[in-house]
Amino acid sequence: MEIQLPDKVTKIIETLTAAGYEAYAVGGCVRDCVLGREPNDWDITTSARPEAVKGLFGRTVDTGIKHGTVMVLLGGEGFEVTTYRIDGVYEDGRHPKQVTFTASLEEDLKRRDFTVNAMAYNERDGLVDVFGGMKDIEEGVIRCVGEPEERFTEDALRMLRAVRFSAQLGYRIDEKTKQAIRTLAPNLKMISAERIQAELVKLVTSPHPDDLRIAYETGITGQILPELDLCMETGQNNPHHCYSVGEHILHSMLEIEPDKVLRLAMLFHDIGKPQTQTVDEEGITHNKGHAAAGERMTRQILRRLRFDNDTVDKVSRIVLCHDQRISPTDSGVRRAVNRIGEDIFPLLLKVQNADIRAQSDYEREEKLKRLAYIQEIYTGILNRKECLGLKDLAVTGSDLIALGIPAGREIGVMLKELLELVLEEPQRNNREELLSVCRAQLRQDGRSSRDPA
Repeated sequence: MEIQLPDKVTKIIETLTAAGYEAYAVGGCVRDCVLGREPNDWDITTSARPEAVKGLFGRTVDTGIKHGTVMVLLGGEGFEVTTYRIDGVYEDGRHPKQVTFTASLEEDLKRRDFTVNAMAYNERDGLVDVFGGMKDIEEGVIRCVGEPEERFTEDALRMLRAVRFSAQLGYRIDEKTKQAIRTLAPNLKMISAERIQAELVKLVTSPHPDDLRIAYETGITGQILPELDLCMETGQNNPHHCYSVGEHILHSMLEIEPDKVLRLAMLFHDIGKPQTQTVDEEGITHNKGHAAAGERMTRQILRRLRFDNDTVDKVSRIVLCHDQRISPTDSGVRRAVNRIGEDIFPLLLKVQNADIRAQSDYEREEKLKRLAYIQEIYTGILNRKECLGLKDLAVTGSDLIALGIPAGREIGVMLKELLELVLEEPQRNNREELLSVCRAQLRQDGRSSRDPA
């Protein structure tokens, strides 16, 4: 197999080779090339020691010198060049206590996580595939290099990575590898929230976010997201639903585009249902208040996983309003946009669409038609540039102060009243009209107005 290496990668490999060392592109970049994908970055492995690498290139950065990694800078790009190594004991379930440099490429490949990531390539030797990575790619299998329990004991995060790769590539996980995950899943408690978060985002934005089911079945979510386990174990006896809460969540994620905020919103939109479920005298389940409970839980979970504030805010707000019924009228949609927020309203429509499509057939077509009509109204409102919030009002607080209304709370009250007016009657959103309304209010209150300059 021939792989087209970028010119800069070729230059690094040729420089190392000319100096008498071995050098190869390695890992995920080789896997992606085999799959016909564009690698996000290129890693290089070499028999040269870090000092030798630094001596061969003009600009380098010691990104992980202790573990043999030097970043070589060429034309504004950085390429990690790592010396062949054998990892020592992993005492923290993440990092080897020490590494031993080796002259053997096979020994270096042996320490890697999965066979599909343990291939190397250069133009002279072609593809080096010691552990059957190509065969596993052809068969669509995620398999550990060597003994799975050893690989997962070295770095517990590899268990979540196995599910993530299966979700990204559409592969199954080798049964021996899967069994080792079931045994060692509790070790994920040693992994930092930031590393868990990074893998979780890649999983939920993959083509197969429902592979979270595998994470549940192998005990991974029990360690990193136990709230989902409870959802998987909570049934729904309701005409609107045909799945358990958890299965509905997984199906809903497949019905929405692979955007981080949207997929996370689907993951958490019903997370509050187990805590709020009641059963009526006919055995029908209900979940009154689950959106508010879910919003509180979502904030806690996302903060626990160290998500940024913007993601926490947007996802939590969508969860809170995901089941709100929007009036299918122009004024009803304008008021909903104002109440829910202009930034998340278009996201909410997508979430509601995905939510409906993951429910039972009961009234599904009616729900979708209603939602499509609301989307049509919303598009028309945007096209007409109608007022949706205080920032769109044709008057400002300064205009009202100039009219004679004292600064402070009274200004805010008047602006909100004007906003209510134009949300109902958008054609009245012009400066003179709104100032006239204010003058009339002042006269009614027995106060005179000053005309603004």
